[in-house]
Amino acid sequence: MDHNQTVMDRISILYDQLFDAEKKIARYILNHHKEVVDMTVSELAAASDVSVASVSRFCRKVGLKGFHQLKIGLAQEMVETYGEGTTSNAILLDNIPQSLQNILANKIEELKQTVNQIDEKTFEKILYTIKDAKRVQVVAVGNTIPVAIDCAFKFNELGIPTTAGTIWETQLSYCYTMGEGDVLIAISNSGESNKVYEAVNIVKGNGGTTIGITNNPHSAIGEAVDLHITTATREKLFLDEFCFSRVSATTVIEIIFLFLTVMIENSHNTMTKCEEMFAVDKR
Repeated sequence: MDHNQTVMDRISILYDQLFDAEKKIARYILNHHKEVVDMTVSELAAASDVSVASVSRFCRKVGLKGFHQLKIGLAQEMVETYGEGTTSNAILLDNIPQSLQNILANKIEELKQTVNQIDEKTFEKILYTIKDAKRVQVVAVGNTIPVAIDCAFKFNELGIPTTAGTIWETQLSYCYTMGEGDVLIAISNSGESNKVYEAVNIVKGNGGTTIGITNNPHSAIGEAVDLHITTATREKLFLDEFCFSRVSATTVIEIIFLFLTVMIENSHNTMTKCEEMFAVDKR
């Protein structure tokens, strides 16, 4: 297991790759992580409606030596995330103030883990690759498209020719025009989007550089791209079967953007001109 990843992050990343019995265990841990710290392996198996052997296999599947390491990892994470307070993953309409604090604590941890997982050398390569790119295309599908569009807007403000779109056929056809010196940024929560994966392969085949932003570096897209940034997600703490968060991916784009403002000469002048142009419509 990557030492920069917490147990909860690892479970969230691997969830879709788990067998049904393992998903039962994962769901129980994600929804009752504080209680699991005080459980025996037999109690977790019974609560998850699986066998003790399934719990052992699950631990190995998520990169742990066994149940004891699982409990230690969860206990450490609970202290780091929630401290000694009473925050949890519950969202209750009859206690909105506490629910807001629960969401805040988990979102802070999501961002913290995303930043902690950034490899310095890889990140530096990504920065210079984007800075020196002839053209950049940011591809995404579904709910990730707003992140791609925001990225294109920010990079264009810096003077980096960047495109992103809402129509997949347009995105894909543009990939065929890209080649050496061009950069494709592929954003996918799971890293398993067939369409985004296809775009990566097209640009790589043409000699372009590919950058991936996904939750899983060992996903199809994570393995295919030249450079990769791993994001963390905590959505499964709130939603059992739906795992999507734009927050961490948007934060990665924001971080790249801020670094580029320092690296690109006169970037602030370019941004000022853009803002002055937009200011007319803001009145």
